[in-house]
Amino acid sequence: MPDVTLFGFPRSVYVQMVGIVLTHKEVPYHFHDLETEMNTPNHVALHPFERVPILRHHDFVVYETAAIVGYIDDTFDGPRLTPADPRQRARMNQWISAINGYYYPYLIYHVSNERNVFPQLGISSDDKVVAHAMPKVEVCLRVLERELGSENEFLCGSALSLADFYMLPIVHAFGFAPEGQAMYPNLPAICAWRQRMEALPTLKRFRAAQPPRAPIEHARRWVEGHRPKY
Repeated sequence: MPDVTLFGFPRSVYVQMVGIVLTHKEVPYHFHDLETEMNTPNHVALHPFERVPILRHHDFVVYETAAIVGYIDDTFDGPRLTPADPRQRARMNQWISAINGYYYPYLIYHVSNERNVFPQLGISSDDKVVAHAMPKVEVCLRVLERELGSENEFLCGSALSLADFYMLPIVHAFGFAPEGQAMYPNLPAICAWRQRMEALPTLKRFRAAQPPRAPIEHARRWVEGHRPKY
């Protein structure tokens, strides 16, 4: 059994962020699927706020994605994903903050859940939730397109950083929504970045290790108390 265990459920974009970073750093890890344990005492014992991901390394347990990936980057060998230059590091942290504050809430929590997660469980989409989010989604994607179109190979310039591995699962998941499928062809810089990212050996290994895309069964409970208000 590897010394590292990643707890979560496979379709969580934040769990994927950590899995990609572990894969990139070539850290062997065991994945503990919490799907059937979400919001149970076992889950709360790992994360008092009942979210994912959680990482355990020997007897050290840490939750919150930024803390986890920072710990991985600091602790394990492999290519550094945190820029040494203070300005580039600030740019990376700016992207991570924006992903947490804007990209995830609108592309995933509002749109992807309504267009993918709920319908796969037989729950109808709430079009008002999507309509409320779309102007903000357009701002997010316009900013990303502009930054990637300014001769940047990656989000912080010519080198990969944690920001790229934060953004990719968000952009990937939004692509399953009809709104994403309609918008992406008009965003060539984002599409080119996605192709560069998916061509990385890291992403090929990560995608090959993922289980088939299945409904998120515990998301049935999200309809009560965990659905956006518009």
